[in-house]
Amino acid sequence: MTTLSVLDLSPIVEGGSTSEALANTLSLAQAAERLGYHRYWLAEHHNMRGIASAATAVVISHVAAGTQHIRVGAGGIMLPNHAPLMVAEQFGTLEALFPGRIDLGLGRAPGTDGMTAHALRRTLHSDPNKFPQDVIELREYLKDAPPEQKVTAVPGHGSHVPLYILGSSLFGAQLAAILGLPFAFASHFAPQAMMQAIDIYRSEFDPSDQLQAPHVILGFNICAADTEAEAKYHRTSSLQAFLNLRFGNPGKLPKPVEGFEEQLSEQQQQVLAQVSSASAVGTGEQVRAQVRTFLEQTQADELIVVGQIYDHAARVKSYEIAAAACADL
Repeated sequence: MTTLSVLDLSPIVEGGSTSEALANTLSLAQAAERLGYHRYWLAEHHNMRGIASAATAVVISHVAAGTQHIRVGAGGIMLPNHAPLMVAEQFGTLEALFPGRIDLGLGRAPGTDGMTAHALRRTLHSDPNKFPQDVIELREYLKDAPPEQKVTAVPGHGSHVPLYILGSSLFGAQLAAILGLPFAFASHFAPQAMMQAIDIYRSEFDPSDQLQAPHVILGFNICAADTEAEAKYHRTSSLQAFLNLRFGNPGKLPKPVEGFEEQLSEQQQQVLAQVSSASAVGTGEQVRAQVRTFLEQTQADELIVVGQIYDHAARVKSYEIAAAACADL
């Protein structure tokens, strides 16, 4: 049976505020816990007017403090933006506050544009190609520290916060396999290399202290409602946001639009077709059928569900319908 989890971009909607977005994030996390979702991840993005989770560790603390047992973590921390020691200290602190509930997903992209990356780091000398070394350094900081260790993460050492490698290419799959870590593929927005990445990860996986067998997590978009028409209507918010991002005009999550897909150009339709293979929209029964097909294709161990829906009540309901429809798949 496949595990269901949640990936939340903490969307700031048109006409809404950051405070409302963060309150909605906690509300959705509490609903996800009640509905039996396994983990709740938040993503690091910067200079994005529609995403409130830039200070990811802070938002994780907000969510973990307002829930009881659901795992909470980063999906992910963009490691080139940070010194591994600081990440170890932050997540070691989270683990001390919320023992046994914290995940640390790691990505090698900046999560933003080049100018913002410079503003974050004050330099662009940080090399994404050193990502494997940074992951290994971070993992060492989270292990038990011997007395002779000169630099120790406090908090952090001995916390053994579990690591996850995120990616949308073959690089992440290979690294996760070599290090024996779970692999989360960003199929919800870039599914093109998904099957090849899964094959590489599973075939090259080397067991580690953290993980004895491959564990594949796939991002998957779900927009569910009582009727197909209602689900397609609510989904237009995420479609607009995706097109805005792809064409260089990211912003707050737009309001849904009636007949939106009928207005699209051929180029826009082609862009949206890229994510259709990792998406389900419709009633519970329709979502169940689409998710089953995806799982038969991928044999994923876990789906991390993305639901960019403008109306918060409709968003919570979508996750409720998805949980009920896919509980035994």
